[in-house]
Amino acid sequence: MLELLRIKNLALIQDMELEFDPGLNVLTGESGAGKSFILKALDFILGEKMSSSMVRSGQDKAVVEAVFVLDGEEYIIKRELAARNARSRFYLNDSLSSQDRIQSLRDSLLIYTSQHGQQKLLKPAYHVRILDGFLKNPQALQIKEELLESMNQVLDRKKEIQARLAELEEKKELLEYQKARIDEVAPEAGEEENLLARRDEIKSRVDLAQDVQKGLDILHAPQSNLLEGMRQLCRIAERMKNLDLGYARQAGDLESAIAALEDFDRVLRSTRVHDEEAELEKVESRLWELNQLKRRLGRSLEEILDMGRKIQEHLSFLDQGRLDLMQLERQEASLAQELGQAAVALNQERRKCAGELASRLEKELQCLGFSEHVRVEFEFSPLEIYPGINEDRPRLLWIPNPGQPAQPLDKIASGGELSRFLLALAGLRSEKGMPTLLFDEVDAGIGGGTLTRVGQRIQELARSRQVILITHWPQLAGLADCHFMVQKEVYSDQTYTLCSRLDPVQSRHELARMSGEDR
Repeated sequence: MLELLRIKNLALIQDMELEFDPGLNVLTGESGAGKSFILKALDFILGEKMSSSMVRSGQDKAVVEAVFVLDGEEYIIKRELAARNARSRFYLNDSLSSQDRIQSLRDSLLIYTSQHGQQKLLKPAYHVRILDGFLKNPQALQIKEELLESMNQVLDRKKEIQARLAELEEKKELLEYQKARIDEVAPEAGEEENLLARRDEIKSRVDLAQDVQKGLDILHAPQSNLLEGMRQLCRIAERMKNLDLGYARQAGDLESAIAALEDFDRVLRSTRVHDEEAELEKVESRLWELNQLKRRLGRSLEEILDMGRKIQEHLSFLDQGRLDLMQLERQEASLAQELGQAAVALNQERRKCAGELASRLEKELQCLGFSEHVRVEFEFSPLEIYPGINEDRPRLLWIPNPGQPAQPLDKIASGGELSRFLLALAGLRSEKGMPTLLFDEVDAGIGGGTLTRVGQRIQELARSRQVILITHWPQLAGLADCHFMVQKEVYSDQTYTLCSRLDPVQSRHELARMSGEDR
């Protein structure tokens, strides 16, 4: 049941609040008064899209709020629409919610029967939903849907694996060649950086060894023998000092130099020098191998390592993929057997339900002014849902007059007849749950005794559940338990759509207006 609807800044509505009653709630008003905006607000809050142009001029956003009660539980739904970017937000019981969540509640909260619904009634796909909505064993449909979903997942996975296997089969020779080249060199992560650092270290030690040898050669070379020459100079300076004290400083300096050279000689002789050439050649050889591999594959060493892992994954997939494909084929065969059984069960359930629903619809239509000879039937056509497995898809046909062949609704049904069809279906569906029934000009195209019957049927429905009716007929408006009038007013050059709840006196005046009588 819809208890309250509040609309702010939507089109011509500035701030409107409607409190609905159980039973029959009727909305009336001149054409163009703005009743359609109220319907748009209900559509919007239950998940339909709306253009930002519907936000009232000069306002930042439109807000629609509603309070529904279902099975004793209250649902407070709110939705906002921003004028700047058309973004909207849903709230359910004061918490942010999703559009999918709200739309999943819609069929439990409101059955919307309108001229738009008439167009849906002409589409065969909607006929399937109609019939399935009355299945006594809805689990048959659920089982079929779940199995078909599982089958589609298996088929999609098969297709994905087959496509990847075909692609890898084409590249297999190249992948194996690349893998062989990588395995031949067997690079390791960080190896190149370690080798370059190792080469620099070895070169430093080689340079050191060369300098040690050069130093020793200079100090002890037979041609110069620097150390022995310095000793001779020191002896000469010592004799000269004895002869002339003016040479004492030079003699001391030479003694210090001799001591420094002898110390340097000891250090050079104690330096351990290894033959690094062989190790350096080994490092250079390994770096050359890595560089050759990089040039051959056109990638850095890091990329080659990653490439090697991917190649191994691809080649492994060629084997594992075939195994997975075999397993999926077994799953497909098993699912096909189950799906076939489920389709048979669903087809039987639909055909069984079709006869009963057609009979009930005929009675409803007769109560709504159709001929006692009106007949309704469902025509079934096979739809292949998997090779060799067919699902029977129903299409609603009717015979309004005896002697005519059964034909689709879109071939012979008028707008008024479609309206009554919708009313009949809504009346039958109302036995399935407790949502509010909303009829938008479902009385279009009818009058006289038929209009009276339609009113009686709506009134009967309103005894067991809430009904909201938008009508231009005073005969129907006069049946209301709660009467609202929608009107358009202009204040200070601004247009407003207003809706007020009428008391009995006001309701009589409105009915008189609708009848064309003076108030």
